[in-house]
Amino acid sequence: MSKAKAWLYAFRLRTLPLAFSSIITGASIAYVHRLGHLNWAVFGLCLLTTLLLQVLSNLANDYGDSEKGTDNDERIGPKRAVQAGMLSFNEIKRGIIVCVVLCLVAGIGLIYEAFKDVSINSSIFFFVLGLGAIAAAIKYTVGKSAYGYRGMGDVFVLLFFGFVGVCGSYYLMAQQLRWEVLLPAFTIGAFASGVLNLNNMRDMESDAKAGKITLVVRLGLEKARNYHRLLIILGFVAAVAYVIADFKSSMQLLFIITTPLFRKHLVAVRNVENRRDFDPLLKQLAISTFIFSILFALGQIIGLAELV
Repeated sequence: MSKAKAWLYAFRLRTLPLAFSSIITGASIAYVHRLGHLNWAVFGLCLLTTLLLQVLSNLANDYGDSEKGTDNDERIGPKRAVQAGMLSFNEIKRGIIVCVVLCLVAGIGLIYEAFKDVSINSSIFFFVLGLGAIAAAIKYTVGKSAYGYRGMGDVFVLLFFGFVGVCGSYYLMAQQLRWEVLLPAFTIGAFASGVLNLNNMRDMESDAKAGKITLVVRLGLEKARNYHRLLIILGFVAAVAYVIADFKSSMQLLFIITTPLFRKHLVAVRNVENRRDFDPLLKQLAISTFIFSILFALGQIIGLAELV
């Protein structure tokens, strides 16, 4: 395998639609609340920064789990780049450093474009938030105090994929924050936590042996399935609650079309007997979340058009 293909493998591009779902959701709400006006440069920089943060997280995860011996022959998920010998520890480490620099450049550009005519306080706040996002991407598995090894991964995924991703992108584009935006932010965060939960259910035994005490390891497999069901159902409820709180048109409920996808997913999760079968469900949920965000956004935009 060429080095270029090895790096693309390490980037885990299949995770990117999930990251973009946050930005699409936040941007669509900002578009509606600004009555059809959107700073497309900010939107593009949001997508770029999110892409780089997701790649950084994937590289750091590869490095941290391999360093700690969690990625071993007992792990039943896809082999990581270091584990498979595609890239060395030093190459991944250099990739992480380069990615951090790119995240900073993109993030600073995003903050400048969003707040160049606004108070410096917002710029400082988002710069600090960006540093926090970089630290969270790295510290999930890297270092002695890696929070992913203490059952805190779900909390950080909900926070950064949900509240920071959706509310942050909304604020960057709308220059305001409304409480009801917290509802779809929770939706995307809950679905993203579901993807992590599937990953942890698949790797439960190897994680426990390696000392990676995820929430699934703490709960056990059956309770983790119930937790997964709760995440998906509450995510949907929060999205419907948002439409009720900010109702403009019945078209805002367009995302309901995805209900069969999520129902089929929950049935599949319930019926899994071989933990290896959780793996394809990760991609399924990530793509379903992306489709949900697109339909949510379309519903918002069409609903606004009906009012104009």
